[in-house]
Amino acid sequence: MAAGLRGLLGRSLRVPARLMSAEAAERRSPGRSFETLRVTPERDHVLHVELHRPEKRNAMNVAFWREMVECFQDISQDSSCRAVVISGAGKIFTAGIDLVEMGSDFLMVEGEDMARKAWNLRRKICEYQETFSVLEKCPKPVIVAVHGACIGAGVDLISACDIRYCTQDAWFQVKEVDIGLAADVGTLQRLPKIMGSQSLVNELAFTARKMMAPEAQSSGLVSRVFADKETLLRGALEVAAAIAARSPVAVQGTKVNLIYSRDHPVSEGLRYAATWNMSMLQTEDILKSAQAVMEKKGPEDIPFSKL
Repeated sequence: MAAGLRGLLGRSLRVPARLMSAEAAERRSPGRSFETLRVTPERDHVLHVELHRPEKRNAMNVAFWREMVECFQDISQDSSCRAVVISGAGKIFTAGIDLVEMGSDFLMVEGEDMARKAWNLRRKICEYQETFSVLEKCPKPVIVAVHGACIGAGVDLISACDIRYCTQDAWFQVKEVDIGLAADVGTLQRLPKIMGSQSLVNELAFTARKMMAPEAQSSGLVSRVFADKETLLRGALEVAAAIAARSPVAVQGTKVNLIYSRDHPVSEGLRYAATWNMSMLQTEDILKSAQAVMEKKGPEDIPFSKL
């Protein structure tokens, strides 16, 4: 088997006829426009999704909850995109839910009796949960760059992202108990698996106290802290570009398996990985990557096909 692999690596690999520079020059134009989001291509195969209601501190209104799903469903199907960076426009990342606009959505539930109102309210909550679950379901790695405040539903959002960075002035607040409800769109389910202390998660959720950037980093909520928003975005985009330079078969398969293994026992995760790779190991990306290593080239020099 080893001899056969050496033989394969010894052969010249056929690459697509188009030049790498032409492929690298391709840029995605967003397929649709949004009221609350701004989507722009950044670098090769990287999209920047910006929460874009700066005049409202990026508060999450009705349109936002719908548009996030539409946006990331589009990104999931966009074969030219390999990594995503999420940030917030204006002075802060997000103030969380727009209580002025969203309050009636929960207080005026349709239904002829209590059971029917409850049924309709549950359906609505499940729809809102999908707004952030779609980030996990998107096979492209999602990096979130937080500056300033990240309040309430903002914590739900970042908890569903794959990599979390912030600025020195960032702070985080699980705000829901202060407005009389238990968080129900992801924080209570995802945060205990992200942070190293269940006690700390409980404290944050029970008291709604602010957690500043140093504590967020030491507890594992964020992995890097930057001096300001400019360096934060530059760093996030650099990491996204590094991810996008790798084989999309390898990177997206890695994300799928990481999320599956998080929610299943080790034995089941191993079986899933074996089943996944029984087909994915047949990709030409492995041979291209191995040949590049032998030729002392980096991943950015390999013309990987779209996925």
